[in-house]
Parts: sequence; structure tokens; C-alpha cells
Amino acid sequence: MAANPGDGTTEPEGGPVRHIPVLLKEVLEALEPRAGKVILDGTFGAGGYTSAILAADAEVIALDRDPNAIAAGKVLADAHKGRLHLIQSQFSSLADHAPVGGLDGIVFDIGVSSMQIDEAERGFSFQRNGPLDMRMSASGVSAADVVNRAKVGDLTRIFGFLGEEKHPGRIARAIEKRRLTEPFTTTRELANLIETVNPRKAKDKIHPATRVFQALRVFVNDELGELAQALFAAERALKPGGRLVVVTFHSLEDRIVKQFFADRSGKASGSRHLPMVEAKPAIFEPIGKSMISASDEEVELNPRARSAKLRAGVRTEAPPRSADMSIFDLPDLASLAKMGA
Repeated sequence: MAANPGDGTTEPEGGPVRHIPVLLKEVLEALEPRAGKVILDGTFGAGGYTSAILAADAEVIALDRDPNAIAAGKVLADAHKGRLHLIQSQFSSLADHAPVGGLDGIVFDIGVSSMQIDEAERGFSFQRNGPLDMRMSASGVSAADVVNRAKVGDLTRIFGFLGEEKHPGRIARAIEKRRLTEPFTTTRELANLIETVNPRKAKDKIHPATRVFQALRVFVNDELGELAQALFAAERALKPGGRLVVVTFHSLEDRIVKQFFADRSGKASGSRHLPMVEAKPAIFEPIGKSMISASDEEVELNPRARSAKLRAGVRTEAPPRSADMSIFDLPDLASLAKMGA
């Protein structure tokens, strides 16, 4: 079995996996969809969660920044006229498509979808040679722009932080040397270079290019910033008693979600070395265990679930707070990689 297809870079040996929504039972238990409720699916993808929510007779507002996902979802929308509203939008902009304090539930499935991995022309997977693109919205700066024009120091920071790559500087310098004579245009060109610089060892569970491809995808689509802003937007859009459910696949994403719920829990903070900080009113109360992972049985059926983590909370009546990005302690990656401008 190759590395987890949920990372947007690889797929099971023998071909792509049919799309199976991860932790579906647990998501539905946390959301509690039923007739009369309005649920927002902020990451429509192949429509797995939305289909199940519709089957529970709830109304769904489904967002996706990928125009292909919206086009593919038209059949589902036609089959549920009046109960499914498909909108092409980044999920951080959910407030533009839902009334303030009017939603009964919100679900996010963070990361690249199986459909995007399967489309070689999108450039998400080095297992399928295609243009070095990785843009979910099919617009803006591409992965090729970053690889061919970003400074070595910027590439090093991107690979090191967003991909948690162990040798980011070595790979960044090799990229700079190669692009002086020939720019990178395809996924396989980049993957081959990385494998040359950082050969795969027998004990390695993933391809040497996996972390770099993850880092480029996250950077190109500003996935961490999008997630943070979407959490703040969800806080404002949910009514008291409304439920927020988030499924992540990578440690950086899960850390953001964990920090958000911890900050919004209303618990006092401090240590024996520092004075206690006065507790603020709780905006979310946890649902069940603080974190839920997939069972062994689900992982066996759907390898993408291997790294999935679910966190969820119920909205209280406390007023929303300001969107303070400092709670996530993220570096200012938006200032990196000016692409030679």
C-alpha cells in the first residue's frame, strides 16, 4: 500500500480508491441532521457527507472552491431540488452564503479530495504525471510558479513548516540549480529530482516527494489560513445549539482545530509559574471525546481514513469573539515566495 491518499500526493497501488466519506458515522452522530435543520457542508468534494445529510431530510448549503466539484454535484442538486444549494466558494467565505447565527450545523473535511487526486491534469499527485499545478480553484499562483520563482530561503521554509520535510534546504537548493537551465513543468519532473536528492530508503513508508508535494499544495491554496478563517466564520454563523464538526488529515490542520476549540472552551489558562488568566465565556462545548479517529475496520476498508481526526463542538449562547489569528501561532507564510515580483 502506498502512502495515504488523503495527503493529496499518492494513491493505493493498483489505482485510485473509490471515494468513501471518512468517519461518516461519527460525523453524522456529531451533526445530528434531521428534517427542519440547515447544515452547511463547507468542503463538498464528491458529496459524501452532503448525500448522507440529505438522506436524513435536512437542508444543505454546500460550498466548494473547485468548479469541477460544483459541476459534478449538479446531478445531486437536481435530485434534491430545494434542499441542496451548491455554491462555488472558498469555505472561509461561508458567511457570505449563510445567515449570521442561522445554521444548525457545519461540517468541514479538510484536504484534497479523491476526485482531484484522480485528475492528472490538476497536478496534485506525482503518481499521475501532469502539469505542476495544485490549484483547487483553478486560478491564481500555481505550484510551478512557486517552484520556479520563489527564493531558496522561502522554499526551505515552505517545505520545512508546511510539509515537515526533514531536508528542506537540500531540496530547495537542488530545485534552484535545476531551474537555472530548465524550469519545472510537470509533477514527475519535480518528484524525480527530489528522489535523486533524497533517495528512498527501504524503511521509508512514503515516497521522498510526499512532504514537498503536501507543502506546495497547502501553500498554493493557503489551506491553513483558509481553515483558520473558516473556523471564525463558523463561530458567527452557527445558532446556539448549532454543531461544528471538523475532520482533518494532517497534524498542522488538527493543531489549528484543537487550538481553536481550546481557546473557545472558556477555560482559564495559566501555570504554576504564571498568573491565571481569567476565563472567558465558553463559545463551544465539546461533543463526546475531544478527538475521534477511525477504527481499524474503517482503515482496512478505506486507507484514506488512517490519519483522519474528528473534533466537534456545540455552539453556546455566548457572543462571538474577534478573529484573532495569534491563537494559532502560525508563521507569516503569506509574505513568502513573491514569485519574482
